[in-house]
Amino acid sequence: MKNSVELIGHYGSDQIIACSAWTSTSRELTEEKKSRIPKLIQMLWSDGHETPFEKGSVHFLVNCDIASHIHLLKHRISSLNAESARYKELKDDKFYLPEDWNAKWINRLEIHTCRADFLYHLCLEELTPILGRKRAKESARYFKTYNSQIQSDIMFNMRSFANFLKLRDSDHAQKEIQDIARQMIDLVKNIEGNPFEHTIKAWGY
Repeated sequence: MKNSVELIGHYGSDQIIACSAWTSTSRELTEEKKSRIPKLIQMLWSDGHETPFEKGSVHFLVNCDIASHIHLLKHRISSLNAESARYKELKDDKFYLPEDWNAKWINRLEIHTCRADFLYHLCLEELTPILGRKRAKESARYFKTYNSQIQSDIMFNMRSFANFLKLRDSDHAQKEIQDIARQMIDLVKNIEGNPFEHTIKAWGY
C-alpha cells in the first residue's frame, strides 16, 4: 500500500493569525485593515514574529510505514496519537514497498514482510496461553518490520507545521517522509476558500 494522508480538519485562517498579532494594538477589523493582511502575514513570518501562527491548525490522518511514523514522532511540538500493537492485534497486515527499488529487491522485501507478519500472528496465538493476551501482544510486535503501516492522527499548529515542512519537505529528508510532507501541504493549499493562502505564500509555497 502507498503511504497516504487525509486532511480531517483545520482551524483558523490568515485573518485569525493577523488578529492575534493585532491584539497588542486593536483587533477591530475594517476593510482597510483586511487589505493589509497579506503584507502583515509576510512581515510577521519574515521578521520571526511566529507566535500568532500558533492560532491556526491543521489536522491529518496518516497511513504510513513505521520508519516514517518515527519521523512524525520526533516533532514533539505536534500532537500525535497512533494505532498501537501493544493494545490490539494488528489484524490487517498493511505494509509499504519502496517505489524506487528494483523488482528483485521489492520481491525480497515483500517475502520477508509476509513471513514476519505470519510469525507475528503465530507468536501472538501461541504465547497468549503462556503469557496472557496483554504481554503476548506487547512482545509479538517485535516481528513487525519497519515497513509495516500504521495509522496516525496528527495535528500541527501553523508554526509547528512550518517547522515540519522545513525539515521534511527537503532533499535531505527520507523520501517517504518527503512524500508525506508534500501530500500535507498540497491538501492545505486546496482547502476550500484557501484560508491560509498568505501564510503558505510567506513560507515560500
